Amino acid sequence: MAQMTEIEWTDATWNPVTGCTKIGRGCDNCYAARFAERWRGIPDHPYEQGFDLRLWPQRIEQPLTWRKPRMIFVNSMSDLFHKKVPRAFINSVFGVMERADWHVFQILTKRSSLMRNYVNKRYGDRGAPRHIWLGVSIEDRMHLGRLEHLQDTSAAARFISFEPLLGPIGKVDLDGIAWAIVGGESGPQARPMRKEWAIELRDACIAQNVEFFFKQWGGPRPKSGGRELEGVEWNGFPLHVVPQGILEQLSACSPARNNAAG
Repeated sequence: MAQMTEIEWTDATWNPVTGCTKIGRGCDNCYAARFAERWRGIPDHPYEQGFDLRLWPQRIEQPLTWRKPRMIFVNSMSDLFHKKVPRAFINSVFGVMERADWHVFQILTKRSSLMRNYVNKRYGDRGAPRHIWLGVSIEDRMHLGRLEHLQDTSAAARFISFEPLLGPIGKVDLDGIAWAIVGGESGPQARPMRKEWAIELRDACIAQNVEFFFKQWGGPRPKSGGRELEGVEWNGFPLHVVPQGILEQLSACSPARNNAAG
């Protein structure tokens, strides 16, 4: 079975890799690490090893068994482009995504240069298939280099997650980006997101014709502050990059698609 999720912008998660290591302040209060470490040392639990990196070869072909089309967030509990994930394993993941072309796969990484290099070598000028979406996480202006790496990645569907948004992004060139997700940090040590940071990104998306999705204000719990920005729930979704023939088959559980379609 697919691992269903409460993440608003996707339908399901697929974790052929779990665990990671922190590489920036956006990782300081990682929800995935906090969850996984609760189970460290529990025999036979999937997170018996806590948030240590682990490969799950037995999960590789899971999407091929899910016949109903869905949006699939790849490695919600890890980063596929972690330097310790073998290239052969990444090849296997991409091979399954290529075969399971009735789904849309959403890959999100902070290791943007490694993703760019891999994708450009694998696909060359023809680019990644349209049902494989490539994205980066950016928490503040200091990490805008990830955006540049994404823009240099050979793909038709690129997106950014500004979550947790920990500082102003400032003027930003979103050329080649289809979708931007913005959200505040959640959890017991959540750092606040300022309203003007989110508004600035929303306005940049509107001006540059990029779909804008406001995920949450964050706080002690993900929904502590709700999802409205200036009284509006922003559920932008990049319908234009969904391959023809897939959109109408996707499950109807995503508020992003429901609102975009309506």
